[in-house]
Amino acid sequence: MPSPFPGMNPWLEQPDVWHDFHERFIARLGDAVARSVRPAYITKIDENVYIHELSAQQRLLLGRPDVSVFEGPAPNSTATSGHRSQSATLPISFGSLLPNVDRISEAFIEIRDTAYRDLITVIELLSPTNKNSGPDREQYLAKRKLLLSGNVHFVEIDLLRGGTRMPVEGLAQCDYAIMVSRSYERPNVGLWPMKLRETLPIIPVPLKPEDPDAVLDLQQLLHETFDAAGYADYIYQGKPRPPLHPEDDAWAKTVRAAAVG
Repeated sequence: MPSPFPGMNPWLEQPDVWHDFHERFIARLGDAVARSVRPAYITKIDENVYIHELSAQQRLLLGRPDVSVFEGPAPNSTATSGHRSQSATLPISFGSLLPNVDRISEAFIEIRDTAYRDLITVIELLSPTNKNSGPDREQYLAKRKLLLSGNVHFVEIDLLRGGTRMPVEGLAQCDYAIMVSRSYERPNVGLWPMKLRETLPIIPVPLKPEDPDAVLDLQQLLHETFDAAGYADYIYQGKPRPPLHPEDDAWAKTVRAAAVG
């Protein structure tokens, strides 16, 4: 079953749904690009990695204790013909070695030239780690600045209402946004601002100047991802996060009710 919404499905933005959707959707975007650009280009999935060191208290709250060792009872001795076994069994020690860091990985897409492996285009799908203030956002912004200052095309897809938008001038008020930055057109960029009730666009993916753009039908790919993952079976048990505005909330509940019966 495809998503019943004409555009983004706000229930996919829930914290316990988003990461799974992010990874599935990026993989589907990558496959769609690969079909368009082979054999002149290679499409690869890579990861942004964010490492968080946890305090002892945080590890305790997360169920991640420090290394601990305790002794279990020795197994019962085995008797043979009325005599104790000649094998002495030492007490068994049990331990747990759990990480004291959180590791968050989020996939993105690279398009490279087949002949020379030059990086041509990067496609990013934003997550809360990128949009919420803190070191993860700063890390992403540093990567973004580096890409935008070089000769690599950059496509940035934001399907989250929450958090702070990425810095870009000229973006109209919107719920979701897409930016396509061609290296030879900077500082000008293409922008697609979208409201909740609007269909996700078909966007260009720039390649080398001598080659035509690849295209991504984001709405069709979202429907395919939604259907393949079986999200309709469970995501509607929660609520959209962040909450919708009252008018959009009433509309979204009507769409959901028509879909789930």
